[in-house]
Amino acid sequence: MRRSLSKLTPRPMGFTNSNSFLVGSGSVSRTIITTTSNAAEVDQTKPISASDMLIDSFGRFHTYLRISLTERCNLRCQYCMPSEGVELTPKPQLLSQSEIVRLAGLFVSSGVNKIRLTGGEPTVRKDIEEICMQLSSLKGLKNLAITTNGITLARKLPKLKECGLDSINISLDTLVPAKFEFLTRRKGHERVMQSIDSAIELGYNPVKVNCVVMRGLNDDEICDFVELTRDKPINVRFIEFMPFDGNVWNVKKLVSYAEMMDKVKNRFPSIKRVQDHPTETAKNFTIDGHCGSVSFITSMTEHFCSGCNRLRLLADGNFKVCLFGPSEVSLRDPIRSGADDETLREIIGAAVKRKKAAHAGMLDIAKTANRPMIHIGG
Repeated sequence: MRRSLSKLTPRPMGFTNSNSFLVGSGSVSRTIITTTSNAAEVDQTKPISASDMLIDSFGRFHTYLRISLTERCNLRCQYCMPSEGVELTPKPQLLSQSEIVRLAGLFVSSGVNKIRLTGGEPTVRKDIEEICMQLSSLKGLKNLAITTNGITLARKLPKLKECGLDSINISLDTLVPAKFEFLTRRKGHERVMQSIDSAIELGYNPVKVNCVVMRGLNDDEICDFVELTRDKPINVRFIEFMPFDGNVWNVKKLVSYAEMMDKVKNRFPSIKRVQDHPTETAKNFTIDGHCGSVSFITSMTEHFCSGCNRLRLLADGNFKVCLFGPSEVSLRDPIRSGADDETLREIIGAAVKRKKAAHAGMLDIAKTANRPMIHIGG
């Protein structure tokens, strides 16, 4: 039985000519004064009731919120976390369950219709089932998703589905158990494969499998991953290796979309592109005779910023409008200082208005101070 939630009512934006708030990354912070201006003309297909809070100065309407539930993880993936680990935010400084639900309700009442739970590893959070139950009850939310490493998912998934979890992405970068242990610095390959099968058995279709491709590590397994889609409703998503603090990114490790596609085409010549939604991050393909599908996320070589509809709420309550941008604004601090919903909308709206047209090129991103991926949320 799902909990009935009081719904948040959209309020007028009430922007003043300027907004002042603290933003920063890590130990560096600064006060930004922004002057609001009229947003560009927005696509008329957006919901009439949608708040201007979610529209940036380029007319992009943001309907997808990624919420990081925790910075903790039960793996130590090389592309996500430095080998020496990371300093975790003290628990009292992380968002509480009630704060997560309040902010999610604010976004959903303004037009967000999809929420994805990330981490760290979201399933290590003890109250994840209650969080899913409350979020899935938000009026206007159409999809509640999760990105997980799958280590503990198999035993938790039946209850999570009861609590309203609609779709699943499972991170898996190798089909070789020994290589899995090398890449993640932990054991657990068999449990991840079990979680994929459990998700299929519970009716999730497709089950998305995220694979970060790195030269010399797993680029020899690309076609093996495609084989997973032959008889099972799996969508394998090949992700270009992206630079974040501490993951020792190097352009030589990057396997481009074009190179990956060449490998797949040589083995599976019937692969063909499908029509993607304008806000889709992935380039999606089907293969004749395959039950599942194949996708490529090309953040480095062919960015998709023009259709970006994504926003991020970090575990510590910081709000981030671009994965690769260092700027953040705290929503936790105003909440704990007694801010009402209208004030929060103004802070969020001002941050969204400052979102750039596109992120920098990959070499510039590599030089820009940003958080480790485990802090941002996958």
